[in-house]
Amino acid sequence: MALHCYSPFSVLSQFRGSKGNRVIICADLLSALLLRAIGQKLQKSYRMNLRPLGVLRSSQDRGILPCGDIAALVYLWNPFTILSCVGLSTSPIENLAVIVSLYGAVTRRVPLAAFGLIMATHLSLYSAPLVFPLIFLLGYGLDAPPIKKFLQTRHGGVETGSTSDVSKQEKLTPTTQLPFSWRTVLHFVFWVLVWSSYVLVLCSLSLKQYGGLEEMFKRTYGFILRIEDLSPNIGVFWYFFAEAFEFSRNYLLIIFNLYILLTSIPSLMFRLKHRPCFLAFAYLAFTSILKSYPSVGDAALYLSLWALFVNELTDMEYSFFIFCGYIGFSLSAL
Repeated sequence: MALHCYSPFSVLSQFRGSKGNRVIICADLLSALLLRAIGQKLQKSYRMNLRPLGVLRSSQDRGILPCGDIAALVYLWNPFTILSCVGLSTSPIENLAVIVSLYGAVTRRVPLAAFGLIMATHLSLYSAPLVFPLIFLLGYGLDAPPIKKFLQTRHGGVETGSTSDVSKQEKLTPTTQLPFSWRTVLHFVFWVLVWSSYVLVLCSLSLKQYGGLEEMFKRTYGFILRIEDLSPNIGVFWYFFAEAFEFSRNYLLIIFNLYILLTSIPSLMFRLKHRPCFLAFAYLAFTSILKSYPSVGDAALYLSLWALFVNELTDMEYSFFIFCGYIGFSLSAL
């Protein structure tokens, strides 16, 4: 009798598990395809920016690696991605929302970028500051070398005095001005307000019998910010708050929650405004390590975004040692 009662439950649980696993696998595959598309856009922009600097000899230079294909393969064969998929974690869905927002900004699809940002923020509070890299992507465009590189090339051509160099520098003048598209950014803000209102209305209607939006914020964002669960995890917050005195808990909560906003975002925004995709990668890597409840799925995302900049890594000295140190630091942090 016990076996008869247990077997339908086990079959139902296996069916639900297999169905959830299919959703996660589809999310991972879609994320890989979007990463490949983002990499192709970055590769095209990389070639266009190298040509005025005189580094790229032809449009079909074989020295440029297919960063999109590499990023997609790194994401699919990443052990952290496989662990998240096997463990039926919701991290692949969160990663998909982040990648959708980046893809929408890279391809200039403003409603899609706003939708991805709102869904990523709804699933994880730490995705909210991604609005700054997205604004830079929509305002300035794709990643480009620093403006001083173009200015140095321009002055070098003027000093030679040749007619061909002068004509080339005239073509470079619009690139060195680095214009900001306020119209696109305002369009993005409008769609952010539209999607956020839509999500809040749906949540208020679905949770009307369970306390409404106030209860939802308390049990989701409030749980993340107050760090109520001190069970051991791969993060660092639980250890500090388990050892801290009760009278200093509120002070430490303010310090730890504002640490990411006050240390990473202002400095990185000022330094990497011409590299918005790399800014998004740096922020995701920073928050994946210092968030209150990290997971291996967070590491899978920023390790895959790193592969989008494989061409820049090959131009660096001692790139192999930098890569090994980066992987070692990521593993030790987890």
